[in-house]
Amino acid sequence: MPKEESEEYLEAILDLSAGGKPVKTNALAERLDVAPASVTEALQRLGRDGLVGYEPYKGARLTDRGRKAASRVKRKHRLLEVFLTRVLGMGRKTAHVEACKMEHALSDKAEAALCRSLHGPQNCPDGEPIPPCDVDVASCAACIAAKRPAGKRDGRSAVPLTTIMPGKAARVVFVRGGRSVVKRLCDLGLTPGTPISLLRSAPMNGPVEVRLRGCSLALGRGIADKIFVESDGSTA
Repeated sequence: MPKEESEEYLEAILDLSAGGKPVKTNALAERLDVAPASVTEALQRLGRDGLVGYEPYKGARLTDRGRKAASRVKRKHRLLEVFLTRVLGMGRKTAHVEACKMEHALSDKAEAALCRSLHGPQNCPDGEPIPPCDVDVASCAACIAAKRPAGKRDGRSAVPLTTIMPGKAARVVFVRGGRSVVKRLCDLGLTPGTPISLLRSAPMNGPVEVRLRGCSLALGRGIADKIFVESDGSTA
């Protein structure tokens, strides 16, 4: 399967899999404007490549590998939208169309340079979050200040603190955001390498309660979403 086609499928599955539910063939066919039979064939190929888990009549889910690939494409797309609107002055709809064409050709090196030149934007022009990169740096501010690419991580996947299961042990990997956000979290003891666990999460995008260094701490969801962790699967 061509790289561009594969990435379009992975990105579509990512967008349609809210809540972790499998994505139906007909939903993908409608989204991508292709025949359901073509979707089935594509999902079977993506399954053989280890990018999706597909069951006939049930739907498809991204594997860990597939989710990482889809998030990389989504990150490039939204960074390009920021560049096209902020720097080139394009309208949002036009920027979206152009970003769809450009996202598949943008290399990882160019993506990192683009992010630094835009000073690490956190959201696309429509307000949607830009997925985090996986460079080996403590924060966006540190990456921007370095003015050079940082080393890649060792393949492990960092996720927002708010997405881990309550009670699971995790470790802070990096913090997303500018200097003021990083300083605020450092003042709270939320630095890379800090053990942490999510105790509870309030509904309706309410605050979350975490435990670190033997103490409980309430965080606004907006702040908690900027803390990326790796979970070891054990119970805190």
